[in-house]
Amino acid sequence: MDATMFAADAQDRASTPCSAQNSALPRLEQQSCFALYSASLAMNRLYRRLLEPFNLTYPQYLVMMVLWEKQGLSVNAIGDRLFLDSATLTPLLKRLEQMGLLIRKRAIHDERLREIDLTEAGRRLQIAAADIPKQVQCILGYESDDLNHLKMTLELVRNQLLHQLPNH
Repeated sequence: MDATMFAADAQDRASTPCSAQNSALPRLEQQSCFALYSASLAMNRLYRRLLEPFNLTYPQYLVMMVLWEKQGLSVNAIGDRLFLDSATLTPLLKRLEQMGLLIRKRAIHDERLREIDLTEAGRRLQIAAADIPKQVQCILGYESDDLNHLKMTLELVRNQLLHQLPNH
């Protein structure tokens, strides 16, 4: 099923009343939520192993990836990219600052905002950690096209779920 058909199918399912769907008792192995959850746990364990030499957690690595793409972002902008609120993100940023990888500074245009910049050590880390995505691909044994298709499908699932939640 291609991404367009998946999105249309998801939209149809979302508009179907819950009472009209199959009411058989669910089994764990039939649940897509469990497949996503267990795959996420396994992926986090893999990244924990790959990031250990850099003394980074996976959420810290994601913050660094955002900053490697663009520096000078606000805490809120980073949070938006990672789907994290500032209460979750601020301790991550403080820890990365203590590690000497970034600097949190007041925004010139608005002193209430914090902007985040990389230090030289943070920029060097980008080079040192550059092969991590390729290592993950090799461990998974997927070709780039297959991984891209999986990523697109997961993004559709995420977006559909977020669309259904309040305050989004």
